[in-house]
Amino acid sequence: MRYLMKNYTIVLAYFLLLTPFLSAQNITGFSSENADAQRQLESQIRNLIDPDAFKSHLYALSSEPHIAGTPESQRVIQYIGDAMQSAGLEVNFYDYDVLLAEPGMVEITLELDEPLLLQNREKEYKQDPWSSHPALTHGWNAYSGSGKVSSEVIYVNYGRLEDFQKIDSLGINLEGKIVLARYGGNFRGFKAKYAEEAGAIGLIIFTDPANSGFKLGDIYPDGPFNDASAIQRGSLLTLDYYGDPLTPFEVALPLDHPDSPVRKKIEEVALPKIPVAPIGYGAAYEILSRMEGQNVPEDWQGGFDFQYSVQGGPDLLVTLEVQQEREIKRITNITGTIKGRDFPDEWVIIGCHHDAWTFGAADPNSGTAMMLSLSDVLGELLEGGWQPKRSIVFAHWDAEEFGLIGSVEWVEHHLEELMAKTVVYLNSDMSVTGPNFRASGTPSLHSAIMEAATAVIHPDTQLNLLEYWLRGSQSEEPSFGRLGSGSDFVPFVHRAGIPSAQISMSGRVPVYHSAFDNLFFYEQFIDSHFVYGATLAEYYGVLATRFANADIIPYDPLRTASVLEQKIEEVTEIAGKDIFEATNLPELVDLLGEQAGFYNSLLNIFPKNDGLRDENLQQLNSILIGKERQFIVEEGLEFRPWLRNVFLSPDPLQGYAAWALPAYRYAIEMNLLDDLYHMHKTHQTHTQILMDLIISLSELNELMR
Repeated sequence: MRYLMKNYTIVLAYFLLLTPFLSAQNITGFSSENADAQRQLESQIRNLIDPDAFKSHLYALSSEPHIAGTPESQRVIQYIGDAMQSAGLEVNFYDYDVLLAEPGMVEITLELDEPLLLQNREKEYKQDPWSSHPALTHGWNAYSGSGKVSSEVIYVNYGRLEDFQKIDSLGINLEGKIVLARYGGNFRGFKAKYAEEAGAIGLIIFTDPANSGFKLGDIYPDGPFNDASAIQRGSLLTLDYYGDPLTPFEVALPLDHPDSPVRKKIEEVALPKIPVAPIGYGAAYEILSRMEGQNVPEDWQGGFDFQYSVQGGPDLLVTLEVQQEREIKRITNITGTIKGRDFPDEWVIIGCHHDAWTFGAADPNSGTAMMLSLSDVLGELLEGGWQPKRSIVFAHWDAEEFGLIGSVEWVEHHLEELMAKTVVYLNSDMSVTGPNFRASGTPSLHSAIMEAATAVIHPDTQLNLLEYWLRGSQSEEPSFGRLGSGSDFVPFVHRAGIPSAQISMSGRVPVYHSAFDNLFFYEQFIDSHFVYGATLAEYYGVLATRFANADIIPYDPLRTASVLEQKIEEVTEIAGKDIFEATNLPELVDLLGEQAGFYNSLLNIFPKNDGLRDENLQQLNSILIGKERQFIVEEGLEFRPWLRNVFLSPDPLQGYAAWALPAYRYAIEMNLLDDLYHMHKTHQTHTQILMDLIISLSELNELMR
């Protein structure tokens, strides 16, 4: 495997050496002539992108709270549709009827001599006129169980699996107790899942000052960090599938649609049964400061200046009441399409959700406003006679906050078509939160993401975005995140096998999912001049149009091979032994790297190669698109069949994070490494996929010669 690393390092060093000259010379995947036209297009995009347009869209989108399935959300849907229609895009609406939850009623009471009702709404501030909006709800967690319970309290740190295991090792019984967990460490739904499995009768989740409060700096509204009242809302869904809870593996078409599926009964779905509610750290203080049990382990201590305790004791009783309705509601996705001139059935998709727990200025509206700013500009160019080679689709998803519901239903609705036609999916959820350029993505996209970053200047400096990204780093290349869960790339990557990325101008947003994610916070603590949103719109314009206009789709198979090698080593280290010793997988990855390296060398000289005919290019791009789907297994992953990507999956034990080579990670976690039949089947699947990839690359190399 050392050959591959050496080979990859040489190619990467060559790429970085060329970086200063890329914008002046070649663009990967473009002939010399078409590269000149692409640079002219990018210059036009740069000149037309307007921070004021971004601001205007952001204000319109963030003017009121708009939870999915509400009239306020419907107004946002109409605004997005009208904006894209005005820009000249072909607009379509996609309705689905799905199971959502209502805020209902939440009360948490300390049973003292005089009962103390804990605060579960944010404080109102004169400086922040949005904080007193009448449509704001109390703090709540969607899909909580309903009920009224009273008990003593047990603190379980972040409520991770290992935290509950620690509680068990301390000999503490959670049966019949209310559990108190702080946000962080895992997806909130897993806190509820593990609490319920441990026998707890209720869960309270709080924001600790050590994670996003006064321990980090000035608090809201004088600073960006959470005040004592800020509450993180959010969904609790942790099903074995994504999308509408009542229609797994099917499309939740409207109830009156002739093909509407038979839905599960609500009681058949593994939704939380215990009541769950979130609070701010001011309310949490009232509980934590009165707990008198044994001291917590050192790494469980939070930000308050008193010693945290595991138990509250029998004299500290808490009553938790949640009454929450769950009902089927209509949600709507909106797409705006610019048809491709040459290949209208090859799609470059840019997506972001439009629903929010409150105002959503950062999450998600910064991404939505960025997309609308870009669609305005591309619409203006379209009116002037420009047209991309491939179609560009702007997709705005509904009900992401409840569990990625809108995007999943749309992908399920169009799965075969998407797998055949989609070149790339670019997700822009919560994409403007600060000055730092960041990217997560499928490895085959990394090189294109970096190359496009050389074409856009950071607004605070004279550095391009790649240089800014690398600023202060000792590495030769920037660090890419992995796509686990948490946003609308999930169905594209993990179900359809579509190369995807999440790209952002990033910073800290402690007020995530609180009433303070509003325009006051955005202007005060994210971007008072709205230039980061405009910069990101320019970047998405560059990257999207490069994929839309390239003669050869600019995937990087060598990067895929290199990351595969790294992940084999990573999984081996986690297993504590060489689980690939009896297989030829490492050798196949080496062969894949050799073929990929040869392909990249041919791609680098493509601008000087006039021998490639149009029909060869079409065949080549068809193979490239198909190659990216070869990590998909039809039957799905053993531990979660809805997921079908053998290269990457969401972590099924924590939520947001990603597992590389998930079938092997599952075997490690479930102690299946000694199950010879299971491991043989796993090795066989991965061997076949790698062999198919090698064959695809050899076919590409023959076409490129």
